[in-house]
Amino acid sequence: MTATLSVNLNAIAMLRNRRDLPWPNVISLGRIALAAGASGLTVHPRPDQRHIRFSDLPAIRALIDDEFPQAEFNIEGYPSAEFLELVAENEPEQVTLVPDDPQQSTSDHGWDLEREADFLRPVIQRLKRQDARVSLFVDPHPEAPFAAKALGADRIELYTGPYGGAHDDLRRANDELAKLEMTGAAAAQAQIGVNAGHDLTVANLPPLVRKLPNLLEVSIGHALTADALVHGMSGAVERFMDALKA
Repeated sequence: MTATLSVNLNAIAMLRNRRDLPWPNVISLGRIALAAGASGLTVHPRPDQRHIRFSDLPAIRALIDDEFPQAEFNIEGYPSAEFLELVAENEPEQVTLVPDDPQQSTSDHGWDLEREADFLRPVIQRLKRQDARVSLFVDPHPEAPFAAKALGADRIELYTGPYGGAHDDLRRANDELAKLEMTGAAAAQAQIGVNAGHDLTVANLPPLVRKLPNLLEVSIGHALTADALVHGMSGAVERFMDALKA
């Protein structure tokens, strides 16, 4: 089964927020991405709203409900009280919990699931009562899928930043890919779903897909937005979907 593509809209929103103007229009570009075949849209609403604004969330929810009911809304973030309220109000199909500090420019590490177990377990239970699929952002390690499963999560999202960051070092890229492959195999044993995200590109997706036959979804924003500057949003989505089939 080919993994699906969720387009992360944060980079588009960040560009919009450079001016007090409504363009580039997050909703219009989300519509183009879904029409081109993306299976969903991802956002990461940070407390300072420097990327996606809280006011964007109802509009994205409405876009999916009204025009693309087969698509999914994935909201990711640190499970603060404010974040959990946003989730309750906007009813995403999937919630991806990440251990971000509010000041981080982007996600750069996964959860320490042993240390944070008592914090995460009731959050996961609350989200599942709201009929949300819950994914935990984790560093590649073969113990992570079992720990996530024990906490009640439905999926893990593998942090692929070190793999993407090794774009100019084949040996290091292969080392990072081996870690991801080992974790994916452990996830199959633990019977937990696998997502992946961070610094994934048209070039590095095919090797990842080949090593992770149980990969269900990738969430991609930065590289896809960069590709859209050259190929347009529809063209960029099509390129990434082709890379998922390679």
